[in-house]
Amino acid sequence: MNKIKQTLSTITLQKLKKNYWSVLGFGVIMILIFELSSAFILKPHNDEKIRKTPSLSFDFFPTSTTNQIINHEYYTLSYNEKQEQAEWIAYELKKSYVRSGNFKRPYFIKDPKVKTGSADWRNYKNSGYDKGHLCPAGDMQFAISAYNDTFFTSNISPQLHVFNNGVWKRLEEKTRYWAAKYDGIYVVTGGVLKAPLKTIGREKVSVPQYFYKILLDKSNGKYKMIAFLIPNQKSDKPLYAFVVSVDSIEKMTGIDFFPKLDDKTENRLEKGNDYKSWSFN
Repeated sequence: MNKIKQTLSTITLQKLKKNYWSVLGFGVIMILIFELSSAFILKPHNDEKIRKTPSLSFDFFPTSTTNQIINHEYYTLSYNEKQEQAEWIAYELKKSYVRSGNFKRPYFIKDPKVKTGSADWRNYKNSGYDKGHLCPAGDMQFAISAYNDTFFTSNISPQLHVFNNGVWKRLEEKTRYWAAKYDGIYVVTGGVLKAPLKTIGREKVSVPQYFYKILLDKSNGKYKMIAFLIPNQKSDKPLYAFVVSVDSIEKMTGIDFFPKLDDKTENRLEKGNDYKSWSFN
């Protein structure tokens, strides 16, 4: 009987050893397969990269006077709680972004990333002012998530309808034209939040008297810049009539728009107001 038990024990031990090495060998094989598949995995399409990688490849952020920087997937803003809107919105508008998405227009909602709370859209109700986009929905029609993010109330500012649907719309369309023509540009835009300003709504959202848009192009390894300062009112003037130097907008706002440019390049670009290198046709 003891010999039988001993024989069974020996057989069981041998099976356990065999199973152990089988399991270990299988594990090693699976690890090798995983490593090899990782090495040869197909890279995602560029559009897939766009959806997964924040647009924070934009590396020309302005300074913030409020120290409340909000990073969304495709644009960044500096929120001014006192004025209940962004003092600037910055983003890269790539050539591949310029397309029509034909998305359903969502409702405006508060920005969950603004710790102090962005203004409620109801402040605009019956105010006589549009909920004017700073980063236009039209610039973000390449992906539904990008498009929807433009409807945070941190991305709007009170604009007269004749301005929003007039000269400002013309400038937004021209900006997309330049983004396609110059293979992408950098955009910084906002209202001039210089007191005293009229306010609307329960939360006293400030109404800028002027809006600015600054564009930077670095195609072909060469920089060029153009800045617009437009009154918040109706105008049929050509867009080039509103071209100013970036320096003049910096003096009005207290914002340094392109601090990461080397000083020589920054000084050269920001003091000029020559628009001839930009196609207005």
